[in-house]
Amino acid sequence: MTTKNEVLLEGTVLAEPEWSHENHGTQFFRIFLQVPRLSGQVDLLPVLLPGALVVQAVPGRILRVRGQLRSFNNRSGVGSRLVLTVYAQELQPGLDEPCNQITLLGALCKPPVFRRTPLGRSICDLMLAAPRRYGRADYLPVIAWGQLAVRASRLEVGASVALEGRVQSRTYHKVTESGQTEERVAYEVSMMRMLDLEDFQDEAT
Repeated sequence: MTTKNEVLLEGTVLAEPEWSHENHGTQFFRIFLQVPRLSGQVDLLPVLLPGALVVQAVPGRILRVRGQLRSFNNRSGVGSRLVLTVYAQELQPGLDEPCNQITLLGALCKPPVFRRTPLGRSICDLMLAAPRRYGRADYLPVIAWGQLAVRASRLEVGASVALEGRVQSRTYHKVTESGQTEERVAYEVSMMRMLDLEDFQDEAT
């Protein structure tokens, strides 16, 4: 299957990088990038850096990040089981032009969930599987609004879906088993438009 998973972000590094893990001899560090929206809100997005790139991640610095949106299962028992992060493949000094773009091509792996907000706006939740090399895949939640939501709700499991959008953070409140309310953050792809699959097939040839 032809696949695409490309992220381009530009924002401000919030704090010193934190060590995340080691894989095949490479150290990985995590930062949070503050990316403003046109609405004035901000997205606080986790970015995973290989050790060779971490020297550029200075708090307060504006960085431009190219990479992929990755998922892994959280086995700590705290928070969502599916954890999303932007895996940085390239860092450059920012252009002072805030940016949040993702291009995805994947397969729909769950039936769409269509609903309406209390104000009557259409919304649809999708789960896409975006294949990586070596037989792995990233499972990425996608949200669509309005007429895009209506169109997305007609998709069937297994269908190939190509889209452009942005990566967003969303705060929600979770009631724990002890009855306490915790504030948590979820990450998802907000779909801006659906793309023609033929465009990706042309790129692959």
